[in-house]
Amino acid sequence: MTTAALSAPNAQALRDAERREGLALGALAAPGLLLIGIVALAPIVWLFWLSFRTGDAFTLEHYIRLLHPTYLISLQTTFELTFLVTAICVLLGYPLAYVIAQARERTAAILLLFVLFPVWTSLLVRCYAWLVLLQRRGLINTWLTDAGVIDLPLRLVHNFTGTTIGMVHIMLPFMVLPLYATMRSIDRDYVRAAANLGATPSQAFWHVYVPLSLPGLAAGVIIVFILCLGFYVTPALLGGGRVMMWSMQIERNVTYHSDWGAASALGVVLLAMALAIFWAVGRVIGFQRILGGK
Repeated sequence: MTTAALSAPNAQALRDAERREGLALGALAAPGLLLIGIVALAPIVWLFWLSFRTGDAFTLEHYIRLLHPTYLISLQTTFELTFLVTAICVLLGYPLAYVIAQARERTAAILLLFVLFPVWTSLLVRCYAWLVLLQRRGLINTWLTDAGVIDLPLRLVHNFTGTTIGMVHIMLPFMVLPLYATMRSIDRDYVRAAANLGATPSQAFWHVYVPLSLPGLAAGVIIVFILCLGFYVTPALLGGGRVMMWSMQIERNVTYHSDWGAASALGVVLLAMALAIFWAVGRVIGFQRILGGK
């Protein structure tokens, strides 16, 4: 009897064992998947159904209404603010994560505590703290006026500027943490090897270190961008009603007009855009690299 004939039953037995293991794992995960389906997916399906209904009739009216200039302007504002906040978080978060990743463990732990402090503070408390700092008679304008730097108070709140500052403060930890996790796992010998091969420190950083940190950067960008798309509290407080995002349009349709169909259409389109962005970034970077950091 040949070796191939002997190995065939063993290979079949191995495949059967893997299949039984997969079924067992699926059975263990079934309660959790069922809970996720009920809690997360069922409301999405319900909103999707509502977005096509007016009373008992099927309609596209809610989606056609989204072409109104009011909704288009708020959509433009949403994406402008989201892109700006994400870009600022990248510019601030990458150097900060790099410094923390290069520090000793004890120093890195202390620096991470400072990064995480905003996450442990109530969102409302942070927004009202920025109102105290940025308003016309706030601390910043008072200090600048007393120092003779400015004559009239700066408009730092209830506008695009104040909203951006507040959102960057809230979103920055979500950029730093995935970057830090990826940077911490990068073997420093790669940079040393590049230096031994004649690369300058800047060349080693840009051609070796930065490409290895791209999965963490992509994960941070996706998290910050998608969370910013659905922001409500910060634009509502720091924007003072002058910065209108789609999340605020959804709230107005439900609260003031009791129009669940229009609000559902807004939510469905916003969800579709978020999924499209995630898919596009995943196609460029690779889903496995983003989720697994490899």
